[in-house]
Parts: sequence; structure tokens; C-alpha cells
Amino acid sequence: MSVKPSLPKGTRDMLPETMLRREYILDILKKVFKKYGFAPIETPAMENVETLTGKYGEEGDKLIYKIRSNKSLRDKLSDKKKVALDEIYDFWLPQKSEMALRYDLTVPFARFVVQNQNDIHFPFKRYQIQPVWRADRPQKGRFREFYQCDADAVGSDSLLLELDFVRIYQEAFASLKVPVQIKINNRKVLAGIAETLGISDRLTDFTVALDKLDKVGLEGVKAELEKKGFDQKVQDGIGRIAGLKGSAKEILKAVEEMISGSETGKKGVEELRFVLENCDPEAPLAIDLTLARGLDYYTGAIFEVVAPDVNLGSVGGGGRYDDLTAIFGMKGLSGIGISFGLDRIYLVMEELGLFPDVEAEGTEVLFINFGDQEGLFSLKLANELRDLQVKAEVYPDSSKLRKQMDFANKKNIPYVVLIGSEEMKSGQFTVKHMHSGEQHSLSRIELLQHFTENASSDYGRH
Repeated sequence: MSVKPSLPKGTRDMLPETMLRREYILDILKKVFKKYGFAPIETPAMENVETLTGKYGEEGDKLIYKIRSNKSLRDKLSDKKKVALDEIYDFWLPQKSEMALRYDLTVPFARFVVQNQNDIHFPFKRYQIQPVWRADRPQKGRFREFYQCDADAVGSDSLLLELDFVRIYQEAFASLKVPVQIKINNRKVLAGIAETLGISDRLTDFTVALDKLDKVGLEGVKAELEKKGFDQKVQDGIGRIAGLKGSAKEILKAVEEMISGSETGKKGVEELRFVLENCDPEAPLAIDLTLARGLDYYTGAIFEVVAPDVNLGSVGGGGRYDDLTAIFGMKGLSGIGISFGLDRIYLVMEELGLFPDVEAEGTEVLFINFGDQEGLFSLKLANELRDLQVKAEVYPDSSKLRKQMDFANKKNIPYVVLIGSEEMKSGQFTVKHMHSGEQHSLSRIELLQHFTENASSDYGRH
């Protein structure tokens, strides 16, 4: 029985052109990460359920993909009970799951640090590029399976790291030629605001609602706060925060006065002021007091990066977390990290036409196959070119010439080499430039020289 090919919602296949463009982005990010002393790691796609749950807030926990248990529990049931179980399977069994797909890379990283503390050196700086999964509602720029590109540093509470991460964002997006704005806030400031409003015990509910301001607007946030039982004083407080305008210096002064009775809040203002006064003056950095990033583990600076020219949400984000490893038994280890949203960066660059010609990274020369002997002869010559770092391939079948030429055109291969029996005898090989139609007869040495010295202009090879 045949099966209609389909994909789960929120996932997608990626064609070679897409992958080449993604690799272009990733190559730049890796280069920047390494420049600042970050080393690569990987963690498993699956984590124990208890590792992930309770770290992302109530709404985040709902988006975790739990993996159904394959233990023999069901086999021990009677047929009648099996039928009853099957009817509620989707609701019951996931709650009994022992494993889940990772929601992000930060919590698994905290687990990694604790488990491997004797094998790493602190402060420990890592970057990690791997897929994550969220049971979210798919839409443009939002997938259920997507890649995160994270850089984190643990083992230091120095604000110099905040400055480094601002510069990493600045440098990476400048290299990608993507205009961005880097928004910054501080969780301590939000805690100070909550303390001033008399809702310190409900900080999470407050920040989750505040984080939706750019999505549902001020009135939408007020409505959610009212629904959750917050009084008019809190709603008015949100309005004052959202209404703060002016320079970074003026905003900091205003919020400092607003939360003057909160030592935690004043500490947050001091940290914000340090970053703003000491970062690169050219950095596209702006204070956004409504920025909350509704994750429970942030304790200090929080970042969000947006591309103003494209209405697509954030393309990066992160922040300081002082207590994350404590949940795994390792206290007193401060950390800070940022993430790049690969998929959204891709969409932004696509919309703005910022990708270079990725086809230049493909095959540089195709050898036409005229038969078994000719194919073997061509393969030897292709291997000589490969040894010289030229991207070459031999058409595997001795198909009609037109079919092989069409293949070269469809893959945008700029050169083909035609070697038949006569060419094998004479040692002179026909090289055709597919775009201009020009043909040349070259010896083996001339052919090798041609592609190693001249081909780089056709392909952008370095």
C-alpha cells in the first residue's frame, strides 16, 4: 500500500540551495564565536523529562514534546484495559514519559556543565548549533523544529561578558549585512518594578504578560493582567513603563526614580548603565523596559535582536542566569548566553536579498561520460582536479549528450569537459564554457592549470 508523502506541520525539507545559504550564515557565526574564545559542544536531542520541565514557565512547559514510553506496561494489561488505554493514549501516556525533545539549548547546557564539571575549565565558554523542538503553532518564521545557534559563558558574573555578547551580535550581523537593533533590559529592573507595584510574589505572571506587549499591544496586556487578577495599580504601572520615551540616559533616570525604594531594581539600573556606557558607541543598542523574555531562569541582563526592515519578530535573544545550574545541584555558578535564530535570519536575508551567489559553491566542472573507458579516464582526471581543491564530478552514466548538458545547466555548472576515444588518443580535451559557449582544446597539464588558476573567478573559490 502506497503512502502519500507528507511532513508534520511546522517542519520542512531543505533543498541544496537552502542548505548552502544556511551554511553561509553558520560559517560566519562560527567564525565570530571562535574569535571570542567559544568552543563547540553537542548534547543529545532527548533529555530526561525532569531536566526540562519547570524551567520555562507554565506556558513554555506546555510546548515541550514528550516522548511516549515504549516500556512493556501496556503488554501487561488485559485486552479490556488495553482498549480503554488506547482511547486516552494521547492524554495519559505522555504524562508518564521519561524523556522529551529539548526545548532549547540553554537548560541542557546547564545540565551538561554540572555533569562534566571535572572535565571543563571555568569560566567555560561554548557555542552550540543544534535543532530544538516546540509544540508551537506554526506560522511564518515559527517552526516546530528549528535550529538554535547559542553561545554561553558560565563561571563568571563579570559584566565584561555582557559587553562581549553585545559586540558578538554587532559583529555577526554586520558580517551578514543585516541591519538590526539590539534591545536590552535587566531582569533586576523588572523585579524592582514588581516590588514597587507590590507584586514581587507574582513576578513570573507579570513578566509573561509584559513580554506580550509587542504582540497584543498595551490594552491586550492590561486585559491579560486583569484576567490574572492584577489590580488597576499594576495595569497603570505597565502603562507608565510602556510610555517612557527619550534617550537611554533619560529612560534610566526615569525608571531609577520609579523604583527608588527597591535595592534590586537599583542594582539592575546600574548594570544597564554600565553596559550602555562601555559598549561600542556604534552598537545598535537600545533600552526596552518592556522586554521581559518570559523564561524563568533569567536573573540579570536580557537581550533581544530584531531586524527593523522585516516584520518577523526577533532574530536573536538571551541574557544572564545566575541560578540555572543550582537546579542540578551546582550553586553559585553564574552564566550568560545569547542565541541566533538561524531560520529567521535566513528569512530576513532572503527578503532583503542579502545572500551571495551560493551557486558559486557548487560543482565547478562536469566531465561528460561517453562510455565505460572514457568514464574511467575522466574520473582519473577529475580526481587530479579534486586533489587540487577543484570541485569536479563525472556524470555517472553514458547517457545522451543532451541529457548530460541539461544536467550541467540545471546545476549551473560553468564548465564541461568532453573526452571521447579520439581525445583519449590525442591527449587534447575539449573544455566548454556553458555560459558563453566558448570551447578550447587543452592538454592534461593545460586543463589542470586552467581550473586551478582561472576558475576561481567563475566560482568565487578562494
